[in-house]
Amino acid sequence: MLHLTDVTVLWGMSASITEGLYLASQSPRRVALLSQLGLFPSILAAEIEEIWLPNESPQAFVERMARGKANAGMLALGDKRGVVIGADTEVVLDGDVFGKPLDPEHARSMLSRLSGRTHSVISAVCLLDASEESLAISISEVDFATLAPADIDSYIATGEPFGKAGAYAVQGQAASFISAIRGSYSGIMGLPLFETAQLLRARMNRA
Repeated sequence: MLHLTDVTVLWGMSASITEGLYLASQSPRRVALLSQLGLFPSILAAEIEEIWLPNESPQAFVERMARGKANAGMLALGDKRGVVIGADTEVVLDGDVFGKPLDPEHARSMLSRLSGRTHSVISAVCLLDASEESLAISISEVDFATLAPADIDSYIATGEPFGKAGAYAVQGQAASFISAIRGSYSGIMGLPLFETAQLLRARMNRA
Protein backbone atom coordinates (compact mmCIF):
# COMPACT_ATOMS: atom_id res chain seq x y z
CA MET A 1 0.00 0.00 0.00
CA LEU A 2 1.25 3.46 -0.90
CA HIS A 3 0.95 6.10 1.80
CA LEU A 4 1.81 9.78 1.54
CA THR A 5 1.53 11.92 4.64
CA ASP A 6 0.53 14.80 2.38
CA VAL A 7 -0.88 14.20 -1.10
CA THR A 8 0.06 17.74 -2.16
CA VAL A 9 3.67 16.54 -2.30
CA LEU A 10 2.90 15.41 -5.85
CA TRP A 11 2.55 19.00 -6.94
CA GLY A 12 5.79 20.08 -5.26
CA MET A 13 4.01 21.98 -2.48
CA SER A 14 5.44 20.10 0.50
CA ALA A 15 7.81 17.36 1.53
CA SER A 16 6.89 13.86 2.60
CA ILE A 17 8.32 10.46 3.40
CA THR A 18 6.85 7.78 1.16
CA GLU A 19 6.08 4.32 2.49
CA GLY A 20 5.59 1.36 0.20
CA LEU A 21 7.02 3.07 -2.89
CA TYR A 22 9.90 1.42 -4.71
CA LEU A 23 12.02 2.48 -7.68
CA ALA A 24 13.20 -0.34 -9.95
CA SER A 25 16.32 1.57 -10.95
CA GLN A 26 19.64 2.52 -9.44
CA SER A 27 19.83 5.64 -11.61
CA PRO A 28 20.84 8.63 -9.47
CA ARG A 29 19.06 10.86 -12.00
CA ARG A 30 15.70 9.19 -11.39
CA VAL A 31 16.22 9.29 -7.63
CA ALA A 32 16.98 13.03 -7.86
CA LEU A 33 13.93 13.65 -10.06
CA LEU A 34 11.58 11.86 -7.66
CA SER A 35 13.01 13.89 -4.78
CA GLN A 36 11.74 17.00 -6.60
CA LEU A 37 8.24 15.64 -5.91
CA GLY A 38 9.18 15.00 -2.28
CA LEU A 39 9.24 11.25 -2.93
CA PHE A 40 12.01 9.08 -1.52
CA PRO A 41 11.40 5.49 -2.65
CA SER A 42 13.34 2.44 -1.65
CA ILE A 43 15.68 1.31 -4.43
CA LEU A 44 15.43 -2.10 -6.06
CA ALA A 45 18.00 -3.71 -8.35
CA ALA A 46 16.06 -4.59 -11.51
CA GLU A 47 18.36 -5.52 -14.37
CA ILE A 48 16.70 -6.75 -17.56
CA GLU A 49 17.93 -7.55 -21.05
CA GLU A 50 17.50 -4.46 -23.23
CA ILE A 51 17.13 -5.90 -26.71
CA TRP A 52 15.21 -4.06 -29.43
CA LEU A 53 13.18 -6.72 -31.24
CA PRO A 54 12.79 -6.92 -35.04
CA ASN A 55 9.72 -5.01 -36.29
CA GLU A 56 9.19 -3.47 -32.83
CA SER A 57 8.43 0.25 -32.88
CA PRO A 58 10.62 2.49 -30.71
CA GLN A 59 7.63 3.41 -28.51
CA ALA A 60 6.64 -0.25 -28.05
CA PHE A 61 10.24 -1.00 -27.07
CA VAL A 62 10.34 1.77 -24.46
CA GLU A 63 6.98 0.67 -23.02
CA ARG A 64 8.17 -2.95 -22.85
CA MET A 65 11.37 -1.92 -21.08
CA ALA A 66 9.48 0.15 -18.48
CA ARG A 67 7.08 -2.76 -17.83
CA GLY A 68 9.96 -5.21 -17.70
CA LYS A 69 11.84 -3.16 -15.12
CA ALA A 70 8.70 -2.77 -13.00
CA ASN A 71 8.09 -6.53 -13.13
CA ALA A 72 11.72 -7.25 -12.25
CA GLY A 73 11.32 -4.88 -9.31
CA MET A 74 8.21 -6.74 -8.15
CA LEU A 75 10.17 -10.00 -8.23
CA ALA A 76 12.95 -8.40 -6.20
CA LEU A 77 10.33 -7.18 -3.73
CA GLY A 78 9.42 -10.75 -2.87
CA ASP A 79 6.70 -11.06 -0.26
CA LYS A 80 6.66 -7.36 0.55
CA ARG A 81 3.75 -5.24 -0.64
CA GLY A 82 4.18 -1.95 -2.42
CA VAL A 83 4.07 0.05 -5.63
CA VAL A 84 7.03 -0.28 -7.97
CA ILE A 85 8.07 2.40 -10.47
CA GLY A 86 9.76 1.18 -13.63
CA ALA A 87 10.99 3.62 -16.27
CA ASP A 88 12.87 3.68 -19.54
CA THR A 89 14.11 6.51 -21.75
CA GLU A 90 15.46 6.19 -25.29
CA VAL A 91 16.77 8.53 -27.96
CA VAL A 92 15.25 7.93 -31.41
CA LEU A 93 16.36 9.27 -34.79
CA ASP A 94 15.29 8.08 -38.24
CA GLY A 95 13.35 5.24 -36.58
CA ASP A 96 16.48 3.92 -34.80
CA VAL A 97 16.71 3.44 -31.04
CA PHE A 98 20.17 4.63 -30.02
CA GLY A 99 20.58 3.04 -26.59
CA LYS A 100 23.76 3.62 -24.57
CA PRO A 101 27.17 3.81 -26.25
CA LEU A 102 29.37 0.75 -25.93
CA ASP A 103 32.68 2.59 -26.38
CA PRO A 104 34.07 5.97 -27.52
CA GLU A 105 33.68 5.16 -31.21
CA HIS A 106 30.04 4.19 -30.69
CA ALA A 107 29.44 7.44 -28.78
CA ARG A 108 31.14 9.40 -31.58
CA SER A 109 28.86 7.75 -34.15
CA MET A 110 25.73 8.61 -32.16
CA LEU A 111 26.69 12.23 -31.55
CA SER A 112 27.70 12.68 -35.19
CA ARG A 113 24.25 11.50 -36.27
CA LEU A 114 22.52 13.80 -33.77
CA SER A 115 24.58 16.80 -34.88
CA GLY A 116 22.47 19.46 -36.59
CA ARG A 117 19.34 17.30 -36.38
CA THR A 118 16.11 17.08 -34.40
CA HIS A 119 15.61 13.79 -32.57
CA SER A 120 12.92 12.34 -30.33
CA VAL A 121 13.25 11.21 -26.74
CA ILE A 122 10.65 8.67 -25.64
CA SER A 123 10.25 8.11 -21.91
CA ALA A 124 7.85 5.61 -20.32
CA VAL A 125 6.93 5.20 -16.67
CA CYS A 126 5.12 2.14 -15.30
CA LEU A 127 3.48 1.79 -11.88
CA LEU A 128 2.94 -1.78 -10.75
CA ASP A 129 1.62 -3.50 -7.66
CA ALA A 130 0.19 -6.95 -7.01
CA SER A 131 -3.14 -6.11 -8.63
CA GLU A 132 -2.73 -3.18 -11.03
CA GLU A 133 -0.48 -1.78 -13.74
CA SER A 134 -0.58 1.75 -15.14
CA LEU A 135 1.69 3.28 -17.75
CA ALA A 136 2.29 6.69 -19.29
CA ILE A 137 4.43 7.88 -22.19
CA SER A 138 6.21 11.20 -22.75
CA ILE A 139 7.62 12.09 -26.18
CA SER A 140 9.86 15.11 -26.55
CA GLU A 141 11.83 16.65 -29.41
CA VAL A 142 15.39 17.92 -29.04
CA ASP A 143 17.24 20.15 -31.52
CA PHE A 144 21.01 19.70 -31.63
CA ALA A 145 23.35 22.33 -33.00
CA THR A 146 25.89 21.29 -35.60
CA LEU A 147 28.86 19.84 -33.71
CA ALA A 148 32.44 20.04 -34.90
CA PRO A 149 34.42 16.80 -34.60
CA ALA A 150 36.57 18.49 -31.96
CA ASP A 151 33.46 19.30 -29.90
CA ILE A 152 32.39 15.66 -30.02
CA ASP A 153 35.85 14.40 -29.08
CA SER A 154 36.12 16.84 -26.17
CA TYR A 155 32.71 15.79 -24.87
CA ILE A 156 33.52 12.09 -25.11
CA ALA A 157 36.74 12.75 -23.18
CA THR A 158 34.67 13.96 -20.20
CA GLY A 159 33.16 10.47 -19.85
CA GLU A 160 29.68 11.94 -19.60
CA PRO A 161 28.22 10.16 -22.67
CA PHE A 162 28.66 6.69 -21.18
CA GLY A 163 25.64 5.13 -19.51
CA LYS A 164 23.38 7.70 -21.21
CA ALA A 165 20.84 6.98 -23.94
CA GLY A 166 21.97 8.69 -27.12
CA ALA A 167 25.42 9.35 -25.61
CA TYR A 168 24.48 12.63 -23.94
CA ALA A 169 23.09 14.04 -20.70
CA VAL A 170 20.65 16.94 -21.05
CA GLN A 171 21.46 18.03 -17.49
CA GLY A 172 25.20 17.94 -18.09
CA GLN A 173 27.72 19.53 -20.44
CA ALA A 174 25.66 18.48 -23.47
CA ALA A 175 23.23 21.28 -22.57
CA SER A 176 25.53 23.50 -24.64
CA PHE A 177 24.68 21.41 -27.73
CA ILE A 178 20.91 21.77 -27.40
CA SER A 179 19.30 24.73 -29.15
CA ALA A 180 15.67 23.87 -28.34
CA ILE A 181 13.49 21.38 -26.48
CA ARG A 182 9.81 20.72 -27.06
CA GLY A 183 8.32 18.50 -24.40
CA SER A 184 9.42 17.27 -20.98
CA TYR A 185 12.87 18.18 -19.67
CA SER A 186 12.52 15.60 -16.88
CA GLY A 187 11.41 13.02 -19.44
CA ILE A 188 14.57 13.64 -21.46
CA MET A 189 16.58 13.35 -18.25
CA GLY A 190 15.05 9.94 -17.49
CA LEU A 191 11.67 10.20 -15.74
CA PRO A 192 8.75 12.42 -16.86
CA LEU A 193 7.63 14.02 -13.61
CA PHE A 194 4.24 15.30 -14.77
CA GLU A 195 3.18 11.85 -15.98
CA THR A 196 4.65 10.14 -12.92
CA ALA A 197 2.77 12.47 -10.56
CA GLN A 198 -0.47 11.89 -12.48
CA LEU A 199 -0.12 8.12 -12.21
CA LEU A 200 0.66 8.28 -8.49
CA ARG A 201 -2.21 10.66 -7.78
CA ALA A 202 -4.67 8.47 -9.69
CA ARG A 203 -3.40 5.40 -7.81
CA MET A 204 -3.89 7.10 -4.43
CA ASN A 205 -7.35 8.33 -5.35
CA ARG A 206 -8.38 4.73 -6.11
CA ALA A 207 -6.89 3.38 -2.89
